[in-house]
Amino acid sequence: DIAGLVQGASEGEGLGNQFLDKIRQVDALTEVIRCFQAPEVAHLLPGIDLVRDVEIVETELLLADLQVSNGVIEKKQKIWKTSPQRYTRERERWLSYLESLELGIPLRSLSLDSKERRVLKGLGLLTGKPVVYVANISENEVGQDDMVHLDKFKECGQRIFCQQEVVSIAAQFEWELLQLNLVDRQEFMEEVGMTCTGLESLIRKAFEILGLIKFYTITNGKLRAWEVEAGTKAPEGAGKVHSDMERGFIRAQVVSVEDLVQFENLEEMSQCGRVRTQGKDYVIQDGDVINFLFSNQTDHWQQR
Repeated sequence: DIAGLVQGASEGEGLGNQFLDKIRQVDALTEVIRCFQAPEVAHLLPGIDLVRDVEIVETELLLADLQVSNGVIEKKQKIWKTSPQRYTRERERWLSYLESLELGIPLRSLSLDSKERRVLKGLGLLTGKPVVYVANISENEVGQDDMVHLDKFKECGQRIFCQQEVVSIAAQFEWELLQLNLVDRQEFMEEVGMTCTGLESLIRKAFEILGLIKFYTITNGKLRAWEVEAGTKAPEGAGKVHSDMERGFIRAQVVSVEDLVQFENLEEMSQCGRVRTQGKDYVIQDGDVINFLFSNQTDHWQQR
């Protein structure tokens, strides 16, 4: 969580953009955009204009990436000249990055493979990261289909911001919801037409853009969720809980989270034929409940 960027930050305005170093190694960015009118809440610029605000931040991120890219290219020029054929593809790739940035095109809009994304992250380039925009709406717009500011933003976003994801949250309203007990909170959400909180929607969207899924474990009667990348195999999932479990992996007993709600325990689910035994090649599915069996120690419940 960093301070908001202001126009001219790359030239030293406000706090400058040195603090961007704090987020250079994150996997994705969430940008909170103001979508509400409130005279008592200050804004550096006149009026509420979501597109303008996003463009300011996008420009500062582009300028920050330009500085890094120029530095990388300058350092690589010597070795490129020494072995031009060997580094032809690398040189062309970096020059294409630079060209895109100079045209105001964020690197995430390019067709990057997983290796290229890892390289960009390692070098701290910011515009290559996936983005979720969080529209901070007013309490009056909670549960409404017609949201003037947000609709305008989504319309322009399809054209300007590479069709990035948008999640709406009424931050003040949701803070007030958290002051209520669980029963009152649920009743109030139903009254205003909320099926889930904006924060829950943001978490789901973050999992989606990061390519993550969740599984669960049960230990001593307590349920715990773990996140792993989609495509993770059972031994790697076991290693998420403890490295010994991955090294000594034998097999996994898998049930669905829906069955966990319906049945009381593993024994009952096993009697009803709901438990699946899986080996080392099993790819964990989102929502799995997994009991990992491994050498020297057994019966560690995990669900996903």
